[in-house]
Amino acid sequence: MQFSEKTVRVSTPGRICLFGEHQDYLQLPVIAAAISRRVCIVGSRRTDRKVNIDLPDVRKRESFEISKQIRYVRERDYFRSAVNVLQRRGFEFSYGFDCTVKGNIPINAGMGSSSALTVCWVDFLSRLTDQQKELEPQEIAQIAHEAEVLEFSEPGGSMDHYSAAKGGVIWLESYPATRMSPMNVELKSFVVGNSNQPKDTKSVLANVKNKLLAIVNSVRKRHPGFSLQTVSRNELDAWREEMRAEQFELLAGTVRNRDISFEARKVLEHSPLDHKRFGELLDRHHAVLRDVLKISTPKIDRMIDAALNAGAYGGKINGSGGGGCMVAYAPENPDAVMEAVRTIGEASIVSIGEGSRLEENTPEL
Repeated sequence: MQFSEKTVRVSTPGRICLFGEHQDYLQLPVIAAAISRRVCIVGSRRTDRKVNIDLPDVRKRESFEISKQIRYVRERDYFRSAVNVLQRRGFEFSYGFDCTVKGNIPINAGMGSSSALTVCWVDFLSRLTDQQKELEPQEIAQIAHEAEVLEFSEPGGSMDHYSAAKGGVIWLESYPATRMSPMNVELKSFVVGNSNQPKDTKSVLANVKNKLLAIVNSVRKRHPGFSLQTVSRNELDAWREEMRAEQFELLAGTVRNRDISFEARKVLEHSPLDHKRFGELLDRHHAVLRDVLKISTPKIDRMIDAALNAGAYGGKINGSGGGGCMVAYAPENPDAVMEAVRTIGEASIVSIGEGSRLEENTPEL
């Protein structure tokens, strides 16, 4: 393939998590979907090794020099970390570049905006390295996950990266090894509602994750064969007296969500798709996230109720929680559902989107 020495344009989708919220970092499966909201990076090479990044959506600008090991200057310094990770993998940068980043994925709202940006950046960078290589989606996802999560010891998983890189609907397993399986399913319209309640993704993830891992480690000491991947609800009931009520509910809720994910996979793989059953499973998933993991908010719950009352088949909080967005499945009358959600917060209609890709022209965002 011939690569342009002029302008390179790459765009990448945001994502919604359909099933498996707070599951992937526990090595449990998730079902995620890329959406029609995207971020785009447009740029070209310079004659020196300087990198200039314009970010008009947030009124910022980044600049740095490419060196063998670029020093980080802030928390979650993904622009620099992606270059470092690529260099460690053998990619070379003899030249820097000027580029502009624009998008329409809500920021800090649970739609994978930071991971979409990191995936887009990795895809863009790889095409401008000396190797000028077009990476496969799985490799893009792995590099982006390393640059965003592993490089900074973040608590998140890899769902966002695989979903953004591959696009469509995916089933992602993390145990015993990471394996992504595209799902051939035709889902219709979703309504995404933004509560505009800012959320601290890192704190919410770490709080729930640390609690769950402490419970798992405690149970494993008494029952060495314990595994979140295989334990049944009946086995958990037998151990109820060994835990505090809050611990048991959190562990049981995690297993319940795991089982809902497997049930949803069967529904999505069956043709024709039972759209109403799919929506009911979204409701069941949200009930656990709201009542057990306690990551929803009263405003998001009102937005979901408004969507359901307007004809949505099901809905849930989207993302790590504590604020951000909700998502409702609205295959019929999505406009009515959107208007109902808009009485409480922002709302828009989205469809399933394609993965990270090279664009011939700058896409309309």
